[in-house]
Amino acid sequence: MPADPAAAGYTPALLSLGQYENAQHAMATSASTMVLYVNPDLVEQAGGSMDDFPTDFDGIIELAAKIDALGDNIEGVWIGRHDWRFQSLLGSHGGRPLNEDESDVTFDSEAGLTAASLYNRFTTEGGMESWGQDDARQAFPAGTLGMFFESSSLLKRFEEGAAGNFEVVVKGTPVVAEENVYFPTGGSAIVILSDDEEKQAAAWEYVSFVTGPEGQKIIVENTGYAPANKIVLDDESYLGAYYAANPNAIVGHTQVANHAGPWYAYPGAEGVAVTDLIGAALVELAEGAEVEATVNELAETVRLQLGIN
Repeated sequence: MPADPAAAGYTPALLSLGQYENAQHAMATSASTMVLYVNPDLVEQAGGSMDDFPTDFDGIIELAAKIDALGDNIEGVWIGRHDWRFQSLLGSHGGRPLNEDESDVTFDSEAGLTAASLYNRFTTEGGMESWGQDDARQAFPAGTLGMFFESSSLLKRFEEGAAGNFEVVVKGTPVVAEENVYFPTGGSAIVILSDDEEKQAAAWEYVSFVTGPEGQKIIVENTGYAPANKIVLDDESYLGAYYAANPNAIVGHTQVANHAGPWYAYPGAEGVAVTDLIGAALVELAEGAEVEATVNELAETVRLQLGIN
């Protein structure tokens, strides 16, 4: 690692993606977080304005209801009933799924309850439909869904799908907390496995390039992923022309640089089963279940599943 990681473009948020127990085990090479895709035509038809677009969840829900009222075939907002999406809402409120040493569940905190309540509110106040993910991914570029919380890596797909229909606009996921904000980050990372010092040196030369500004410029220009190096955001000589031609991209890319965090994997053999339990609870919340009781019951079930006393 360089003596000054920040000067090399590796922010603490980016480094955290490859850290475990305060040691750097990997370096991120591409990243994506949850952003809000917006159909500006539906926003304007509903009396809203992209120049005064809401920056908090309350405003987004209010706008969703107005879009939803435009017609039976028009929907205001949608978010997947999925652990990664919930972790994104949780992180925006400063919460975490687990405590630091992973010895207890913490999504039943005030931050977790508030984040979980959004699934209920999106439905009861914003008119969110009980769609599957594929339904939403088809509806948005077709022009029948006003706002869609989804991965930033799908930007090119949605822009191409909506071409000739409307111009996609990307907004960041609202940040609620004043500190400890994180957005679970998907993507890829690179590791060095050799114990041979000569091979390590050669591998590090490649890792330095691929995670440095030159390598990241190549990755960004050829994929929908955000860069894992902040220099390419700060120095316009790298991606200035790209961002000028693709203004939507910088929203998700800046979000990664500032708030990237781990996509928590629940420990143990039952970790995958836990994500299924969370998804099922999110469905219940979206269908009107009482928030505090549902989240508290889920937390206790997850503790039992993971063997946490």
